[in-house]
Amino acid sequence: MAEPSPTFVFSAEQQDLRRAVRQFCAEFSDEATVRRLMESPIGYDPKLWSRLGTELGVLGLAVPAEYGGADGGLVDQAVVVEEFGAALLCGPVFGTVALAIPALVAASDHAAKAELLPPLVEGARTAALAAPERGGRFEPAAVAVRAQAAGESWTLTGEVAQVVDAAAADLLLVTAAGPDGFALFAMEGAATGVARTPLSTLDLTRQQAALRLEDAPARLLAGPDEIARVVGHAFEVGAVLLAAEQVGGAQHLLDLTVEYAKSRMQFGRPIGSFQAVKHRCADMLVAVEHARSTAYHAAWALQDGTDHPALATAIAQATCSDAYYRVAADTVQVHGGIGFTWEHQAHLYYKRAVTDAALLGGAEAHRDRIATHVLDTAAPSPVAPPVAAG
Repeated sequence: MAEPSPTFVFSAEQQDLRRAVRQFCAEFSDEATVRRLMESPIGYDPKLWSRLGTELGVLGLAVPAEYGGADGGLVDQAVVVEEFGAALLCGPVFGTVALAIPALVAASDHAAKAELLPPLVEGARTAALAAPERGGRFEPAAVAVRAQAAGESWTLTGEVAQVVDAAAADLLLVTAAGPDGFALFAMEGAATGVARTPLSTLDLTRQQAALRLEDAPARLLAGPDEIARVVGHAFEVGAVLLAAEQVGGAQHLLDLTVEYAKSRMQFGRPIGSFQAVKHRCADMLVAVEHARSTAYHAAWALQDGTDHPALATAIAQATCSDAYYRVAADTVQVHGGIGFTWEHQAHLYYKRAVTDAALLGGAEAHRDRIATHVLDTAAPSPVAPPVAAG
């Protein structure tokens, strides 16, 4: 019997999946397309999004087959999202794939899942999760929406200040305070009583909106007994897929920088031949590879439920957020003056790196979570560690 490999290796199917998504993005998410879509009213192309769900089938890889998914795993989905991040794909990836779909999968209402999941997996509809979080965890104290029973249905009233991908979402998953406690509700984005105000944000490729609800009709999805589990699962999956996206963006910038360093001439020689540029590119490579290792370790741990998934997820976000920002900043520096201009793509990735670092807690919040998992629960050693005397 063969010994298990100590390293993670992508399967042939996952490598084929990566090539297919990369080719699709190269053809339909080039820089010109990204710039055009980020200036459009809804921020993405619905036809392109539908093709991702139907032709490629990559929006529901981790969704059970009974709900229209591929019955795969989170690692498969991370492979796809990494390529989306590399291409800076304009679309509701974070709101729909990373948050809303995992929340629906975790819910116990099979009838609701059978109705709501297939259109999302097929790319026919999009969704967003309106749930407050602090440090990547559900924060009930920040819920500002009230739920009131109306016969067998519900109505929601209140505000949510900032929701990613909510501006054009067909389906909204909203946390609200009900008579028995906090719960998660599903509602139509275009329902009566729903007002959405697009926000002006740093990253133009990922829209955000404020929600104002006034007696808006809603459907109970997860009650007080399971909302923490459902929303918590969505935030864990969201953090892993966000890490994968950050790896993809950082890898693209590394490739862009190395190519520029080889072709840009200064003093009669490529700037990549100078030691300072060599060192910076080497540091970027180390940061990207480190980030990739943590991202896929977290995806595997959460997929299989082993090797402390919560800790692995916190490590991935703490590492990938920092790595993406550092690589983006170094890309601008190596490119010099052209890297600061609106015409160069570096600033698009830099802005994505900055905003990604603020989603679901950011690196500092996740480092606090690491300390909680590792240090706060560590048993004291019965033997004092040796201390140098001189």
